[in-house]
Amino acid sequence: MSKRVYSIISKVMDIPISEINDESSPETIESWDSFNSYVLLDELETEFKTEFSIDEVVETKNVADIKKYLKKHGIELND
Repeated sequence: MSKRVYSIISKVMDIPISEINDESSPETIESWDSFNSYVLLDELETEFKTEFSIDEVVETKNVADIKKYLKKHGIELND
């Protein structure tokens, strides 16, 4: 598990970390709306000191995609 990613999602979406997995998405987390998507993006970019491209943001559908793009940016998640 990527504890740092899951912790950020838990904080932004205001849900227990135990409810998050790689398949979690706006379809499975009620509080994952458009506003919280932007908050999550900002928190992830700040925490990992990176910036996602517009294409990456648009193509992100779930937690697995977030992790994929972080890895693409050279961030080790120690899964």
